[in-house]
Amino acid sequence: MNALEAHVNALTTLAEEARLTLANLADAASDLTIPSLRIGVTGLARSGKTVFLTALVHNLVHGGRLPVFSAAAGRRMTGARLQPQPDDDVPRFDYEAHVRALVNERVWPESTRQVSELRLTVEYESASYLYRKLGPGKLHLDLVDYPGEWLLDLPLLTKDYATFSAEALQRARAGNRTNIAAPFLKAEADTDPDGAENEPAAQALAASFKTYLAACRADAHALSMLPPGRFLMPGDLDGSPALTFAPLDIPADAAPARSGTMRAMMERRFESYKTHVVRPFFRNHFARLDRQIVLVDVLHAINAGGHAIADLEVALGEVLGAFRPGKRSWLSSILTRRIDRILFAATKADHLNRADHDRLEAILRRLVIRAEERARFKGADVEVLAMAAVRATREATVKHRGEELPAILGTPLPGERLNGETYDGETEIAMFPGDLPLEAESLFAKDESSCEDKMPGFQSAQADLRFLRFRPPVLDTTAEGLTLSLPHIRLDRALEFLIGDRLA
Repeated sequence: MNALEAHVNALTTLAEEARLTLANLADAASDLTIPSLRIGVTGLARSGKTVFLTALVHNLVHGGRLPVFSAAAGRRMTGARLQPQPDDDVPRFDYEAHVRALVNERVWPESTRQVSELRLTVEYESASYLYRKLGPGKLHLDLVDYPGEWLLDLPLLTKDYATFSAEALQRARAGNRTNIAAPFLKAEADTDPDGAENEPAAQALAASFKTYLAACRADAHALSMLPPGRFLMPGDLDGSPALTFAPLDIPADAAPARSGTMRAMMERRFESYKTHVVRPFFRNHFARLDRQIVLVDVLHAINAGGHAIADLEVALGEVLGAFRPGKRSWLSSILTRRIDRILFAATKADHLNRADHDRLEAILRRLVIRAEERARFKGADVEVLAMAAVRATREATVKHRGEELPAILGTPLPGERLNGETYDGETEIAMFPGDLPLEAESLFAKDESSCEDKMPGFQSAQADLRFLRFRPPVLDTTAEGLTLSLPHIRLDRALEFLIGDRLA
């Protein structure tokens, strides 16, 4: 990068920070009457973002069973109700439709595909005698739901096209991706970076790149490190030039791209992607968050094998490296807003017997250990837990060959298969999903071909695990016929960490 480019980047950074300060000032002004707390809800595909947010609101609004959430357990929370959201240009999170899907139809709601927002106002009595004398308190919770894949784009802001290309091609040529990426790699090899720009050729190469990324995310591979994130979730940008580029093989000592070449076209579109897609997301949504929960489908990666786990670790490192953690203060919340609490949650804990929940939590802690250390160093509070925002199973004990095993009871989704049997979505079964390994590190062995020698039990530990997807539960009712709130595992603990201090 030359001196002029560095100067322009510095001005861009200053301009972005100035915009963020103005936005924070506007938020602070609106908080003078009723304070607000902006909580980001994110996670990579199928991690349960929509379910988590729906269950959180449902339990607060309907007075769910939340024994660890001190404001509810102490009966200091007097109510919670939905309000019009503050940002008129952001889609509303469709809470009502998602509740109908879970409760009435017993199907999981559609996954997050764009940014959406919901405001929930919590009314409470302070735990402090002095503050109670001032009257009941109110807190606006602004819940921002966004795809975790979009976070993978934030590191692109610090990279040029050549760096992006080199990293993308290195991943595509890795042993676990070579077969998946073969059609794209052939198309890329047939493209001359210094040849004349050609729109049909650019579209074909970009389409091949997107097909490769989508194949990586399929259940059989469950890979996570798949930037650019909007290529998998384009929304209304589908087909735009900003989403019509792909990496090219550029020598490290290559001269600057000549005008009118394929490389120049791809570089221009890569920069447009950063300008028109990534920066607005960072400025308008991500940089305004106060707290963050990151949902991680650890079991899905374990099902797919060691490569998926290693890829998830890299992706989470990239995602969490984009955060702006720090200790909260009145001045910093206006000038440079920081995320002062980050919760990492391993979802779908109901797919395991509770005896394995601590092991699931340990695996997640190992996955995010570097990001956790960085966030703590910056002054943020960090928590790691295993949870299920909606509990789809019950626990039981089954006998197998004279041995009692901790099992789970639930209704598998239609089409789920186990031991050659395909389930119809109506039949409840009891199953022993297997035990997670005692040592989380055994799942992170780098050379799977020799894992059996290095980590006894590694191969068998993965082979014996079976995680099915279950239908949402039938909700219990009271003697008076009232439907209870959605059951969960440790949602109350998540709420206590995320908002408990603000209701004290």
